[in-house]
Amino acid sequence: MVKQEEVNMLVFNCGSSSLTFKVFAARSEADVRQVLDGKAHRVGVKGSQPSFLEYHCGPKSERVETPLETHEQAAVAAIKKLQEWGVPVDCIGHRWCHGGGYFKTAWVDKGLLSKLRELVPLMPIHHPAMLAVILQCRRSLPKTPQFVTTDSAFHASLPPCAYTYPLPKSIVKRFGFRKYGFHGLSYEYVVRTAAARLRLDLGRSRIVACHLGTGGSSVAAVKDGKPIDTSMGYSGLPGLVMSTRCGDMDPMLMTLIMGIYGERADAMIDLVNKRSGLLGVSDFSSDIRDLIPRLDFDPNAKLAFDMYVYRLKKYIGSYCAALGGMDALVFTDDLGLHNWLLREKVCRDMEWCGVLLDADANRKATGNGISLLSARRSRVKVLAVPTEEELVVCWEGLRLREVPLAALA
Repeated sequence: MVKQEEVNMLVFNCGSSSLTFKVFAARSEADVRQVLDGKAHRVGVKGSQPSFLEYHCGPKSERVETPLETHEQAAVAAIKKLQEWGVPVDCIGHRWCHGGGYFKTAWVDKGLLSKLRELVPLMPIHHPAMLAVILQCRRSLPKTPQFVTTDSAFHASLPPCAYTYPLPKSIVKRFGFRKYGFHGLSYEYVVRTAAARLRLDLGRSRIVACHLGTGGSSVAAVKDGKPIDTSMGYSGLPGLVMSTRCGDMDPMLMTLIMGIYGERADAMIDLVNKRSGLLGVSDFSSDIRDLIPRLDFDPNAKLAFDMYVYRLKKYIGSYCAALGGMDALVFTDDLGLHNWLLREKVCRDMEWCGVLLDADANRKATGNGISLLSARRSRVKVLAVPTEEELVVCWEGLRLREVPLAALA
């Protein structure tokens, strides 16, 4: 790639209850320097702790507690802080969850905005927030070009037996139903990084990676650097028990609720996406960090936590079987990096598949860098690896710069 002029690229990454933002000064994939990073925590979360923003720029750091009902509010605060600190922005990149197979990375213009609006229903928690942030950036920084890169592209190589739904072919063909999978930007980074850290040949490796966010979570089985299965599906609903999402559930339950109680489809979508999971079971909070201090006296909190752990263990075990064994088990994102108790519970009694945790190393891991958590005699290496989804978005943006900006509006 021809070396280009340096560009300051602001990257927004909407989680279901967070908004991460970073600014990179970049010329090429090999020449990227992080200028600023920040994160809005507990956006729209109903719990015992307040929402807050944190900013880091060189020696300057701030933590501000403030009500954050929407991701749009968080984006406004982030842009104001960049302007206050004099950080210029030449280009803005966004993680977009579900591209529906239409694009991987693309400039935001009128045509793409129309397509993004069509895709909103596929991810009812994430897409409205992501679109709101994109539109807010157009208002706050109207002359700054924006692009989106989809989170599902990494899973495009899933084999047919994994991505095909057992429905009549006519229905699958008509609606384009298939497993897409998500958190692909995270998996692309942490799998590559874990293999390098362990000096594994990525092309001959078996890795189970767990992306455990404070909102959405998933697991991926990656063989020889390519995913062979992942827990999320056509949407981000199936798989693990999540903050407000039910994960895997008998679909008959939804049809029965609609039939017996007359619930509308939109009400059911809201129920299984926004009122279920940890929030629904605990009847208290959607954040597992709020549940842990209550495990000894709140049976609902304990049940929600135990369900989260149990579902995750099942997926790790099934993917170990699908891979024919594991070389590495990787934990990433907020809960995967910073919650030692969760990792300890998940890895307990997993020696049958080669996983043996070093309890002391696990408890001491800070999450600020790559941590080896497995005991010496563990056949499977267990790691906590900070993800860099924003960096992968930046790389995609650098490749996209070769596409003309003409006609963007």
